Amino acid sequence: MNIGIYIIGDEILSGKRQDAHLSKAIALLAARGLQLSWANYLGDIPEQITGSIKASMARGDIVFSFGGIGATPDDYTRQCAADAAGVPIARNAGGVANIVAQYGDGAYPKRVLMADFPQGCELIPNPINRVAGFSINEHYFVPGFPEMAHPMVEWVLETYYTDLFHQAEYLEESIIIKDGIESQLIDLMNEMLKKYPEIKVFSLPKLEPNRQVELGAKGKPEQVKQAMQEIKAGVSKIGFAWVEHERD
Repeated sequence: MNIGIYIIGDEILSGKRQDAHLSKAIALLAARGLQLSWANYLGDIPEQITGSIKASMARGDIVFSFGGIGATPDDYTRQCAADAAGVPIARNAGGVANIVAQYGDGAYPKRVLMADFPQGCELIPNPINRVAGFSINEHYFVPGFPEMAHPMVEWVLETYYTDLFHQAEYLEESIIIKDGIESQLIDLMNEMLKKYPEIKVFSLPKLEPNRQVELGAKGKPEQVKQAMQEIKAGVSKIGFAWVEHERD
């Protein structure tokens, strides 16, 4: 099962606000033995948002979407999600009740617009101000505010996906190659990928303060361990010195 995230908003792409969601999503998933498969940053372009959501729904991915579910004219995500799912927007009675409970008469006429969701969706409770997010087709839409969004993502994980926690066997190991030259490692990496197709092999070069390459593998533990033994031998054969990568 692939898990992805959308981070939506021109303010992120313009630099007016810094993204706080990617690193947090990775941490929330990792704490439960899950991995983030992909992340997309999207501007406030309805066609782009709709097309992206429609594609990930068709793939059957689990997706968390941050931002764009307010009531201002530049908040397109609710309508885009409805269009992607092929359903109309409808006022959600539970969403209205939450907003009225929080704001009383101040819920009308504008705040209540944030209870207009894709028809048939489920609500995601907001612990800060009770203005709910929503879910449809295993896509979970939360606000852009981190203090609201991150507890809501945790709620989704704990409510719907506990059966996935710590189920996949996973191991990541790597070595640090001092004075490594990445181009000289390509053949070795391709050999490992061919021999162990169910793992991923990666290299992360670093130029400063001293040139080095982190070379490693991740995936099924048994295959990773076998591949890493061959990687170490292969690196030594090329003539590079290496040390184990000590992780925090």
